[in-house]
Amino acid sequence: MFTMLGQGLGRAGRFCDLGTRRDFLRIGALGVGAGSLGLTDLLKAQASGTNSKKSSKAKSAIFVYLPGGPSHIDMWDPKPDAPSEIRGEFLGAETSIPGIRINELFTKQAAMFQNFAAVRGVVSVNEHSDSLVMSGYSDIENRVMNHPNFGSVVSKLRGMSEDGIPPFVSLRGSSKGTEPGYLGVAHRPFTPEGPGVANLKPTQANTGDRLNKRRGLLNQFDDFRKESDTTGTANGIDQFTSRAFEIVSSGTVRKALDLGKEDAKVRESYKGVENFLTARRLIESGVGCVTLSYGGWDTHANNFGQLKRQLPVLDRALANLVDDLKERGMLDEVAIVVWGEFGRTPKINGTAGRDHWPTAMNALLAGGGLRTGQVVGATNSNAEKPKERGYPVQRVLSTVYHALGIDPGMTFMDTFGRPQHILTDREPITELLG
Repeated sequence: MFTMLGQGLGRAGRFCDLGTRRDFLRIGALGVGAGSLGLTDLLKAQASGTNSKKSSKAKSAIFVYLPGGPSHIDMWDPKPDAPSEIRGEFLGAETSIPGIRINELFTKQAAMFQNFAAVRGVVSVNEHSDSLVMSGYSDIENRVMNHPNFGSVVSKLRGMSEDGIPPFVSLRGSSKGTEPGYLGVAHRPFTPEGPGVANLKPTQANTGDRLNKRRGLLNQFDDFRKESDTTGTANGIDQFTSRAFEIVSSGTVRKALDLGKEDAKVRESYKGVENFLTARRLIESGVGCVTLSYGGWDTHANNFGQLKRQLPVLDRALANLVDDLKERGMLDEVAIVVWGEFGRTPKINGTAGRDHWPTAMNALLAGGGLRTGQVVGATNSNAEKPKERGYPVQRVLSTVYHALGIDPGMTFMDTFGRPQHILTDREPITELLG
C-alpha cells in the first residue's frame, strides 16, 4: 500500500519535508505513535548497527510473557510441607528429574523436565509492566533512561536480513515493554496486526507491473529528495529502497504467519495457543527474537480456579513448542524464557487469591544450549524470599544474552550522546550456561 501523507495521519504531506521518507511512501510501516516509519528508513537505520555475535549455539530467542504476575508458589516452586494458608490447593508432583517438583497440572513439562530449567528466587519490582523482564530496567527507570528491550537489541545488532526477514517480531503488538528506547524507532518490533508484519504483504493491486511502476515513482521522489537534501543523508538511499521492495514482495514472513500450511494435527495440538505455533514458524523463517503472551495472572481473587484453567493450557503450549523445536533439531538454537513481572503473596488472602509479591518469582528456561534438567536457586520454606541470594532480573537476561553470543556489557549511545551498557548487572547465571 502506498500512501502520500504527512506525519499526522490523514494530513496532506509537503514534498519539501526532508525529515522522513514516510511523507512519500509507506511500505511495511512500523507504528511510531500516530505516525509511522517506512521500511527504507528502517533499513537505513539498521545499517548503522554492528554485529557483535560471539560463537554460541543459540541464534534466536522466544520470550513468553505471563502478564499480571503468575504465582511462583503455585507453578514452579511448590511448597507441599508449608501450612495450608501458604501451600494452597496444589501439592506439586515429581518430574523426570529426581528431587525436582513442579505443579501437578504441569504433567507434560514434568515428563520432559530434562528440557527445562527453573530459576527460583528471581527478585523483581512491584510494577505491572514487562519493561523490567524485557529490558532489565523497571518502567520507572525507563521513563528517564529509555533502555531498549531484548528484541530491539537483537534488531540493532543483526538488522534486517537480505531476504527480508525482520529481526524482531512481537505477537502481542507494540505494548509496553517492547519499546526500542534510545536505539530508535527503527528497532521497534514488527507486529502481525496493524503496522508491521501485516503490511509486508503487498496488496494484489500492487504486484507485478504495478509494483514496478510504484518503484519508479519512488525513484523520482528519491531524485527530488537528493537534489533538495543538503545533509548527504540521501546518499545511497536507492539500495535501501530496493531492499524495501524485496521485503514487500518476498512473502517469507507472510508464509510463516499462515498456519494453514501446518498439518491439521499440529494445528489441533496448538488450539487456543496458536501464537506459540506462530512463534515457532517465525523462528524457523529466521526471525531473531519473538515475544508473545498467554493468559492473565493477576489473581487477587480465585487464584486456584483461574490457575486450574490456565496451567494445563500453558503446559501443553510449552511442551509442544519444545518438542517441535527438538524434532527439527533447533532446540539448542532457540533460547526460550517464560516469566511474568513478579510473583504472588505466599499467604492466601480472604478472597482465595494471592496479591503482588516482587520479593520472589520464577523464570523457566529451555533450549538455547542452556544446561537444563535442573533448578537454580531456592526460596525459603514458605516461598517468601530467596533462601540464600536472589537473582535480579538482569542476571536472567544476561544469561540469555550470553546464550546468543551477545555481550551485555557492550555499549550504545543514548539519546543524549552518552554510552550506555545494555545491562548494569552483567553476571550471567553460570550454572545455566553450557
